[in-house]
Amino acid sequence: MNQEEKVLPRLLEPTVEHALARFPVVILTGARQAGKSTLAVSPRIGRDRLYLTLDDFDVFDRAAASPETLVQAAPRLTLDEVQRAPDLLRAVKRAVDAERRPGRFLLTGSADLLSLRRVSESLAGRAVFLDLWPMTAAEREGSGRPGPWSALLAAGSAEEALRAAEAMRPPAIPWQAALPLGGYPPAALTRDPGDRARWFDGYVRSFLEKDLRDLAAISAVADFRRLMRLAAPRVGGVLNQSELARDAALSQPTGHRYLNLLEAAFQIVRIPAFAPGRTVRLVKSPKLYWGDTGLAMHLAGISESGLPGDERLVGCLLENLVLLDILAWREAVAPRPAVYHWRTTAGAEVDFVLEAGRRLLPLEVKATERPRPADGAGLERFVDAHPRTAPFGVLLCGTPRALRLAPRVLALPIGSTASA
Repeated sequence: MNQEEKVLPRLLEPTVEHALARFPVVILTGARQAGKSTLAVSPRIGRDRLYLTLDDFDVFDRAAASPETLVQAAPRLTLDEVQRAPDLLRAVKRAVDAERRPGRFLLTGSADLLSLRRVSESLAGRAVFLDLWPMTAAEREGSGRPGPWSALLAAGSAEEALRAAEAMRPPAIPWQAALPLGGYPPAALTRDPGDRARWFDGYVRSFLEKDLRDLAAISAVADFRRLMRLAAPRVGGVLNQSELARDAALSQPTGHRYLNLLEAAFQIVRIPAFAPGRTVRLVKSPKLYWGDTGLAMHLAGISESGLPGDERLVGCLLENLVLLDILAWREAVAPRPAVYHWRTTAGAEVDFVLEAGRRLLPLEVKATERPRPADGAGLERFVDAHPRTAPFGVLLCGTPRALRLAPRVLALPIGSTASA
């Protein structure tokens, strides 16, 4: 945990602080190295709390030998990497049932603990779950502010959204250069590409040899690694799970199980299709994204110097970068908006659809610096299909300023995701 990591503000920090002031158990989950431990011991969150990590063998042994004693170690206790000892959660449950007071436990884990049955059963109705995603581009630049998503959802018309967008002053972030950095602080804050590649090598090895074992018994680690490498170039595409399993020389059940484990460990994100039961025929398969663009590039074997030559991959990784900004934002708002993609069997598509209450915000992401009306065709089709709930659509691209592509389609600088 270096000094640079400590001073970078995280968008989720006020939300964690708010939850600790109101609930007895707050569970903070996310991929390893996303910054959970740093956030947990930050002055704003970690003050007056005892911090213990299950990565410490002594603490792990204490949790196994006497969980009841361990959870009574301090009035306000932070337990890091609790997925390593899920039975400890029963002791937390009993402690909370005996004395329910706000902020008693902050638990962190490198896996989606809701996917572990013992955890979800133990803490049902007692805990608030929050996900910490890797740093957004804005967080890496030192800004803990969210993107424009709330303002765009609140806008009742394209005119109102355009005025809000014009009032934003997005920083000049070189987005293509941001893709290989990703959001894991040790990699994102490293300037040397060789050092970053070596860090990602170690990250994958640690994930396969350690983190994966906390989730399931996987004997064929080489098979799992092969599926990861084959999934990486599929970023941004509609996921055919059976085809991916076949290409990885795995049975369909094994391939599906491995994907579920990757998702539980926050390594991949599957975005479901938006299918509200309309008469238009829609593609209902999810789209595949990664929890970190730098890791996706590393697994796909794409070097930083080779990225500019692959326009399709640049566009898909740019989608991924925007998605991670959206996911970081939605953890900090309540109720939590849903995120979908939309695609018809005729070929019309929208990269993301945000749903908050009865409002829909369709978003398209393109790397172009000179957007044309044709680039917003999918957005227009979506708005036509949902006139009451989606008054306009937004194309995020390399344009230097906000502009109108069509009466109900706006083009916004992709840098606006970094500042609201």
